[in-house]
Amino acid sequence: MTHFPQLRDLGEQALLKRVQDFCPPLAIGDDGAVIDPGAGQELVVTTDLLVEGVHFNDLTAAPADVGWRAAAANLSDLAAMGAAPLGITVGLALPGDRSLFWVEEVYRGLRACLDPWQAPILGGDLSRSPVAILAITALGTVSPGQALRRSSAQPGDAIVVTGAHGASKAGLELLLRPEQQAQAPPELSQNWIRAHRRPQPRLDVTALLREFGWARAAGMDSSDGLADAVLQLCRASGVGARITSLPLPAGLKDWVGPEQARQWALYGGEDFELALCLPRGEAEILTATLGDGAAIIGETTTEPTVYLELAPGLKESLSFESGFQHFHPKT
Repeated sequence: MTHFPQLRDLGEQALLKRVQDFCPPLAIGDDGAVIDPGAGQELVVTTDLLVEGVHFNDLTAAPADVGWRAAAANLSDLAAMGAAPLGITVGLALPGDRSLFWVEEVYRGLRACLDPWQAPILGGDLSRSPVAILAITALGTVSPGQALRRSSAQPGDAIVVTGAHGASKAGLELLLRPEQQAQAPPELSQNWIRAHRRPQPRLDVTALLREFGWARAAGMDSSDGLADAVLQLCRASGVGARITSLPLPAGLKDWVGPEQARQWALYGGEDFELALCLPRGEAEILTATLGDGAAIIGETTTEPTVYLELAPGLKESLSFESGFQHFHPKT
């Protein structure tokens, strides 16, 4: 059995050498990475923080899954801006008794998520901490004036989601309560767990938008929940929304019932799909091209309210307070 030293025994410089092996040689060695995005490009920068005990723990994610999710969260933010990824930097704070194996597995997960998009790890920083913390900064490029903005929606736009919602929450519940796995269809439960541990950033969608030449779409990722994404888009654009349908993962409604499935789709979070507002004709082309759960779920309105239409005349208002919020008394 391979023995891995603890980080307190390894020391900072030796640990840096280990993690630098995951980076391109020319990207490291100075105080910053020099990036030439090319003429006629705008640089997009986003940062996301994952904290042990808040975003992940040993019950819900293996170390490689932690790395994958950290990369996916940032790539998803780039996708929501319509940007093509250039790479990431990694800020990593760790307890001294953490195993080197854990660290290297995290980096393997980072690389596994980044490699399909040819986005390297460009460097970062290390520190000691009572709990593990990953602070990722992602860099991307977009043509001038082509970035997707939350404020670009107009009344009468179709609201599109790029995939079903609720699978990640279902996977998390199964991981936290393994006894429930016996009550769920095995194939579906594994799909839901995979959706939680290995979410797919929808950079393919924004590549399509660039290919189609659609610059006016408003966009946001749904990592904090679909309701949160729709509410944020509407608030930034000064519009309301009428939601008429929710695409759910296969089998979810049969497992937990329609009410619970609806709540998980709206407020469960961490599905890492995109919510987009764009003209209906473009929305229909996009959803037909994407398939696999992509759907028009409603439309933006001139009225300021945001609601789900459960049945004719029966409405449910969407609320920020119903989902997860850092520092909220309920969370």
